[in-house]
Amino acid sequence: MSMKVAIVHEWLMEVAGSEKVVQQIYSLFPESDFFTLFYRQEVADSLGIDKDRIHSSFLQKIPLKERFYRNLLPLFPLAVEQFDLTGYDLIISSSHSVAK
Repeated sequence: MSMKVAIVHEWLMEVAGSEKVVQQIYSLFPESDFFTLFYRQEVADSLGIDKDRIHSSFLQKIPLKERFYRNLLPLFPLAVEQFDLTGYDLIISSSHSVAK
């Protein structure tokens, strides 16, 4: 029986230090589901995160989020609370903000 794993990380908008950490975590659990508030596909691709495993929040649909995503901070807690993580045996939070 395999363990069902979820990885939660605030966002994948650029490849920086925390994204390199989450890349290493994901490499240990490549079959995990990946939850993030929003992401850019090219960033997920460069980190090797399977797009079919990414679950993003309602914030993903906001226009111009690429330029102004930090201004959406008041909505972050609400968005992360919407993730349904029931049924996972292990939840790994890679967070510097609200994904705790």
